[in-house]
Amino acid sequence: MKVTLLPGGVNGTVKAIPSKSHLHRLLIFAALADKPTALHFEHSNAEDIKATADCLSALGAKIETSSEGFAVTPIDKKCLPNNAVLPCMESGSTLRFLLPVVCALGVTAEFVMAGRLPERPLAPLDSELTRGGIRLWRSVPNILCCEGKLTAGSYTLPGNVSSQYISGMLMALPLLDGNSTLTVNEPIESADYIEMTTQAWQQFSSEKISQTNTDLNTVFNIRGGVGYKSPEKITAEGDWSNAAFWLCAGAIPGNDIEISGLDMQSTQGDKEIFNILENMGGCLESANQLLRVQGITKTHGTEIDARAIPDLVPVLCAVAAVSSGETTIKNAERLRLKESDRLSTTAQTLNALGAKVKENANGLFIEGIERLKGGVVDSCGDHRIAMMAGVASLACEENVIITEAQAVRKSYPAFWETLLALGKKMIIDEKE
Repeated sequence: MKVTLLPGGVNGTVKAIPSKSHLHRLLIFAALADKPTALHFEHSNAEDIKATADCLSALGAKIETSSEGFAVTPIDKKCLPNNAVLPCMESGSTLRFLLPVVCALGVTAEFVMAGRLPERPLAPLDSELTRGGIRLWRSVPNILCCEGKLTAGSYTLPGNVSSQYISGMLMALPLLDGNSTLTVNEPIESADYIEMTTQAWQQFSSEKISQTNTDLNTVFNIRGGVGYKSPEKITAEGDWSNAAFWLCAGAIPGNDIEISGLDMQSTQGDKEIFNILENMGGCLESANQLLRVQGITKTHGTEIDARAIPDLVPVLCAVAAVSSGETTIKNAERLRLKESDRLSTTAQTLNALGAKVKENANGLFIEGIERLKGGVVDSCGDHRIAMMAGVASLACEENVIITEAQAVRKSYPAFWETLLALGKKMIIDEKE
């Protein structure tokens, strides 16, 4: 797909789509619960959520889609498949959450991966699972196989790797027969996402989460054999990660956007976008779960520590590119392991549009200019790069042409339609 965006701004109201991070977790807990769960949210056909739903279906869950969300009939743990083929596609969340769960269930399985997912790391999660009695191997580069049943015991993971490893283990360990501990060593970089997991866990369990914190580590004490209990009905939160694109769009001069359906009390780490834009001088208002951001005054550069908010980096760079002064992005090296090398593709994309972005080992340096020019860019198959280019087009004097624009389907399939509804003039060519 090729999208051509014409010069001009946007204004209007956007309803936040359901949080992909929250939906992954709720779907998995619902599929592991003792009885059916009605999972309410405004329909999401994000490819990553479909991957998780398809994998859970392959394990025996029944997931029905309606206008209200999902109706989830859980996996029958007494009738598990002998061999399961799990289509993770490009979803790192699906693989990292479900690998420990499948091992805890004792299902022999093949995780089928696509895109850059086979290249993305699994260490040290893989070694901990192996230590717990699991055999892991690659039959071909894009298929990860697992065999065996995870044993209860003591497990340790560093806190400065993907929080998805930690969340996956927290989901899996209550399924085991015996008690276990999960020690997470400091520093913990994505504590908000771990808290999202423990909150969802609490909604599906009568068990209190026993947690001990010291300066060196956090230890989760997990009682085995308790499983999960369905709350019968549960609602997914609005997504701060994808709402960030609209908040940043509104912060660019000449634009005015309102967003509904976001919880200011959410544990989602990317809620930090609100504070960052305020620190950059953005004009934001918050009242009754309605956020408004207006590009009345020019934002200014700042320093951003991306350790806990790596997904915000591309779109914040689009704002920084037309902010006064300089912006430094640091501690963002994990972006090199996403759907693309996002440090490289962010710099390349914005520079192709006329920005002044320099890449370094673990971050980016942006020298703000008055306006961007425009040009042709490739999403490199990365949904966040495609959406960043869409936001950057609001600051461009000429057309912006985005190839591989269909990449948005991974997390936000309606992104281009929503941008169009906000008044952005564009030409969508599905054949390209």
